[in-house]
Amino acid sequence: MRGVWLDFCVLDEYAQMDPTLWRSVIRPALADRKGKAIIIGTPQGKNAFYRMFESAEQLDGWGRDYLPVADTDCLDPDELLAAQREMSTAEYDQEFNLSWTAAIKGAFFGKEMQQAEAEVRITTVPHDPALGVVTAWDLGIRNSVIWLLQSAGSEVRAIDCRFYQETSLQDIVKDLQDLPYIWLSHILPHDVRVREFGTGRTRVETLQQLGITPRIARNIPEADGIEAVRFLLPRMWFDKTKCALGIEALTQFRTEYNELRQNFSVRPLEDWTNHFADALRMYAVEHGDNQLTFGGWEQQLDYGSRNAAIA
Repeated sequence: MRGVWLDFCVLDEYAQMDPTLWRSVIRPALADRKGKAIIIGTPQGKNAFYRMFESAEQLDGWGRDYLPVADTDCLDPDELLAAQREMSTAEYDQEFNLSWTAAIKGAFFGKEMQQAEAEVRITTVPHDPALGVVTAWDLGIRNSVIWLLQSAGSEVRAIDCRFYQETSLQDIVKDLQDLPYIWLSHILPHDVRVREFGTGRTRVETLQQLGITPRIARNIPEADGIEAVRFLLPRMWFDKTKCALGIEALTQFRTEYNELRQNFSVRPLEDWTNHFADALRMYAVEHGDNQLTFGGWEQQLDYGSRNAAIA
């Protein structure tokens, strides 16, 4: 869609779209012809759709409507009663009551993120100069994510979450080096060892030349890494401003529900949230004591140790 012009655009189910879509693609496409847009959908947590809805009241030229079913006459009361009997409370609250806080269907970390919000662990979390900073990376072809984390006792503090679009490795490293932090380690996924055809070097070698010494996270099964994040999240605090996009991604990171088979997919849904979840997974794998199950065998894994045995 980049480069087109639009007279009018409808973005339906905006909560499921990449949150950068509006400002990086759609809004510029409307500008040339002074186009207009309608952004609609049902909530899926307090995400970009929620923030846009909140800001629309103050933005010149914008309007907003919030229409839970109780404020309309669009459905027969008997139909609503039937829907309540056949749907879970969270599903009904999201679809009919337009709840911004209802759990997202299939969300891996929905419960943990709701708990973090209820316990006011999503707040202002400043950088502590007395503590070093660990970075956890996910490097994609076009998009990359880096979490910046500090630990104090059992607490893990997410002081920043950086999202890079179409950014070279050199520029990412420069962005980090410009920060006045003491770096403890930089944790990257195992695939950074892969040699690139264009340069003939691995990204590990490129990072080393740029002054970054990467720590490679162990390559455990994805499902076990997700479980490691689940164990980590109850100990985490998030800066609500600098980590806003990361918080949104963790809340929405989910598996896909197969309506035909009436079950959830084993694998996560491939969308924009994966980069954020995968980056935090690198930290969880390397920094946490978690009781996990591998192939039916339970073991206590010390993720701070390089010598943990996996059955």
